[in-house]
Amino acid sequence: MTADGMRDFRISRRAFLGAAVGLGVISLSGCAAMPERIVYFRPRDPRFGQPDSPSFGYYEEMYAAREDEGFVVPAVDLTRVQPQYLRQVVSYPTPEPVGTVIVDTPNRYLYLVQEDGMAIRYGVGIGRDGFEWNGRARIQWKQKWPRWTPPDSMIARQPELAEYSAQNGGKAPGLDNPLGARALYIFKDGVDTLYRIHGTPEYWTIGKAVSSGCVRMMHQDVIDLYDRVPNGTPIIVL
Repeated sequence: MTADGMRDFRISRRAFLGAAVGLGVISLSGCAAMPERIVYFRPRDPRFGQPDSPSFGYYEEMYAAREDEGFVVPAVDLTRVQPQYLRQVVSYPTPEPVGTVIVDTPNRYLYLVQEDGMAIRYGVGIGRDGFEWNGRARIQWKQKWPRWTPPDSMIARQPELAEYSAQNGGKAPGLDNPLGARALYIFKDGVDTLYRIHGTPEYWTIGKAVSSGCVRMMHQDVIDLYDRVPNGTPIIVL
């Protein structure tokens, strides 16, 4: 383990199950058909509510189905997400102040800067080539289960989206809404950039360039981020 105690612990499911048999930590009934995969563990950090000791199911709990504002957010199938894109606390020295959001588009990460050279890191999906934005701005405001109104430029490319235009009231909130469970609206110099950080039900696209310029996150992650950042939060998109 490194000096800061934050190195990822990696243990295969088979190795864990072997240890668990002797410790009596879990029941093995119904487990035989489950695919072997790698589970990433982290030591406890009381600032972020992490567990006292490694336990199989930590990420299953973090990304489990949940009820939220009258909607049921489905669980994430962790076998379809690369482990590095799961939420975790990492060393991230930066001169930016605590509370700054930094989107590292080349590596598909979003960092929320914390004290002592640390950050909460989330995996994200980013815009396709030709639809990216970068620079310094602010999260001007944020919304739970927002309505979605595609910009005119998008409607020009995809006329079938006209029914969701601002004039028609946009698309109602819900699991099939492109903004998902939360939206954080990015403004630069007081002007809406039309780019958002938002949720997506397509969690298997995290780590890829697929959106029309916005930063997409798994529902469970964007809900977590929403609760941590206030309106006016500075954001840097690299």
